[in-house]
Amino acid sequence: MYQVGDKIVHPMHGAGVIEQITEEKINGKLVQFYVFRMPISGLTLKIPTKNTEVIGIRDVLSEDDIEAVINRIPELGVDMIANWNHRYRENMERIKSGDLMEVSGVIKALMHRDSERGLSNGERKMLHSAKQILISELVLSEGMEYTDAEARINAVMMMKENQTV
Repeated sequence: MYQVGDKIVHPMHGAGVIEQITEEKINGKLVQFYVFRMPISGLTLKIPTKNTEVIGIRDVLSEDDIEAVINRIPELGVDMIANWNHRYRENMERIKSGDLMEVSGVIKALMHRDSERGLSNGERKMLHSAKQILISELVLSEGMEYTDAEARINAVMMMKENQTV
């Protein structure tokens, strides 16, 4: 069980901090919630404590682990499915996985596609959301400013293999 002040990651919203643990009566039963706040966007969510595993809630990666992810980004391929609908569904599944390498792969592929052909509104929103997930974890893990984390992510996404981060 997480405690107030713990830094956690919601797979669809990114990293944040547990501000409090509350109880509410729902259908006559007392249900416990984490009140999760994302410092970057100010978004606040209530997450049932019993559902954290099902949702995919996890601890924020350590600084070393997030650096390992960032260092592997240049190696990621940018192959994309031609059919928009299939590509969108596959990318959504990759984001929902909560795996930062998968999220990074979606970001890199969408940024590449944007530079080559442009993105639909749906894919542009997906790119923004995926970047927020990665940036929020980088900010909380390493204590970086948002703008610095965003600039670093943008730069590393455009790097080719064998370049240093």
